[in-house]
Amino acid sequence: MRVDAFDFDLPRALIADRPVTPRDAARLLEVGETLRDGMVRDLPGRLRPGDILVFNDTRVIPARLAGKRGTANVEATLHKRVAEDRWRAFARPARKLRPGDAIEFAPGFSAEVLAKGEAGEVELRFDRSGPALMEALQRWGRVPLPPYIKRPADERDQVDYQTVFAREDGAVAAPTAGLHFTPELLAALDARGVLRTTVTLHVGAGTFLPVKVEDTRDHVMHAEIGEIGAAAAEAINRTRAAGGRVVAVGTTSLRLLETVADDSGRLSPFSGETTLFVTPGYRFKIVDLLLTNFHLPRSTLFMLVSAFAGLERMQAAYAHAKEKAYRFYSYGDCCLLHRERTP
Repeated sequence: MRVDAFDFDLPRALIADRPVTPRDAARLLEVGETLRDGMVRDLPGRLRPGDILVFNDTRVIPARLAGKRGTANVEATLHKRVAEDRWRAFARPARKLRPGDAIEFAPGFSAEVLAKGEAGEVELRFDRSGPALMEALQRWGRVPLPPYIKRPADERDQVDYQTVFAREDGAVAAPTAGLHFTPELLAALDARGVLRTTVTLHVGAGTFLPVKVEDTRDHVMHAEIGEIGAAAAEAINRTRAAGGRVVAVGTTSLRLLETVADDSGRLSPFSGETTLFVTPGYRFKIVDLLLTNFHLPRSTLFMLVSAFAGLERMQAAYAHAKEKAYRFYSYGDCCLLHRERTP
């Protein structure tokens, strides 16, 4: 399909700079045969007992580093772990960096440029690895806010840009649909009889990369690392067998589930990469509903939700959201999408 089909205009005033407080006070647009406005805290009433919510428990690391190559300033945003001491990163400015260059991020904390890729990507080897590297990132790194939030990250973002169920370090962007959940909302879902489990997909900064081709067939999807444990796979399989619906909380959970499910929709434990690129025409195997935020025009995420709920339906939903002044993107409101049933 032409990428132009996924374009739309969005007023800058609708891009959320901060989340609402409390988190479950965000607005919720249910998108099915009709559009239904509500609040995130209404979610228990929109689901059925026996449905299962699948959360992404990845934890955002302070992946943005400011350093120096000699006297020149360099900023690096880590986006994919290659080894315990090596990360791929987007560097600015990357033009003058060369393999072998050293970048000092703090006294005694540095990395060597091992290789250069396209679009400002470099591979860095740090002077420490594993927990020691993570400790250094916690000390000197910053929260990697999305590029459309036009302000520096601050202490409040260290809490706001993390889900309440974040456990596994490794993401450099938040699974933003999960940002809406509070302990109170989780308790209400439990009381409703809605089940929940977690999978892990470490979201990379590649999720914000623009689609530069004219046809979706020519786009190369970035790889992300994920894991589905045996207990999660069993819980989801058991739910489906009992007639419950699988509700993916976020496009990251959906991509991982759809990557791993076989043609009958059954899951097995998994650990590895996914490069799944979902566009209209994709046949969904396991996910019945999707909770997700409002996405960028011409993005792979808007293509995914258009494949899930239908392009015309999503265009109508976004037009409604703009008219009703919903808040867009990572810190914004969200929608509950019903999968379009096609013959």
